[in-house]
Amino acid sequence: MSVQERKQRERADRERLIVATARELAEQQGWDAVTTRRLAERIEYSQPVLYSHFRGKREIIGAVALQGATEMAAAMRAATSAANGSRDRVAALARSYLDFAEHNPAVYDALFQLDGGLTYAQEDTPEPLKNAFAALMETLSEVAGDGVHPGLFTETFWAALHGLATLTRAGRLLPQDAAQRVELLVDRLAVV
Repeated sequence: MSVQERKQRERADRERLIVATARELAEQQGWDAVTTRRLAERIEYSQPVLYSHFRGKREIIGAVALQGATEMAAAMRAATSAANGSRDRVAALARSYLDFAEHNPAVYDALFQLDGGLTYAQEDTPEPLKNAFAALMETLSEVAGDGVHPGLFTETFWAALHGLATLTRAGRLLPQDAAQRVELLVDRLAVV
């Protein structure tokens, strides 16, 4: 292995460590606790080393969001692949999405609430974000209904899921009714 290859590997390892540490800290204490000073202390590198990877917290949030989008897409695809029939796939997709939001609140915030410097629904949208939307659309296009644009239907269904995730987390919806909400959403919006 050349010196250059070793340095590239070490740089990639440091970057993964920064992102993992930021994510862990955000999940434990919230995004306000994530500062370059605290990250530098936790990973035992200087702040200038952090800045050689990310220009600041915004870019770190963006990196966490991209990682989260990849994980969310994989979770949704795994859930839908294990289901039989369109309706069951849509229900599995919805439950998977809501489970991800519940179990990864800081990542969910990085994806959908905070400014990570990422573009959404544009030509230059990063691939992990496009892939997460595609994971939704793969299943939802099956049930969009005649004459309904699959992308528009996916956006609408996604907005409903996001509302459920956000309102549940904020304590505005009773958690014991979560399963009924998913069933209602699937039954009313999915044309099977």
